[in-house]
Amino acid sequence: MSLLGKKFPTPVAKPLGPFFAAGVVILYGVNSFANVLMNTAEFKNDPRNPNAKNQKH
Repeated sequence: MSLLGKKFPTPVAKPLGPFFAAGVVILYGVNSFANVLMNTAEFKNDPRNPNAKNQKH
């Protein structure tokens, strides 16, 4: 029994598949860019950098 009364056989995942794939690619790119920026000389010793807390100097 459907909550709204009638069920409509509307495809949702198939037409939105390219948008999901593009979202994953964009998130991977942003994450990679953030990791590159965390390891630059400007932010390497920043106390907000999660990698700086693990290093013992």
